[in-house]
Amino acid sequence: MQDYVNISADELREYFAGHHEQDYVLIDVRQVKEYAGGHIPGANLIPLAELSARMAELPCDRDVIFY
Repeated sequence: MQDYVNISADELREYFAGHHEQDYVLIDVRQVKEYAGGHIPGANLIPLAELSARMAELPCDRDVIFY
């Protein structure tokens, strides 16, 4: 089983179209100001610099999508 897959924006739109919001968690890894300036609806903010310390917050039973 592969741990991660890189996908394009078009592939992500297809994924969203074929899945319910409860099937995945969307994580925005940008900085607070970037997130505040606009983000994908439903995205949670975990800045990249904090990601390793906050891994326990991520679910194991759903897809996790980082952007």
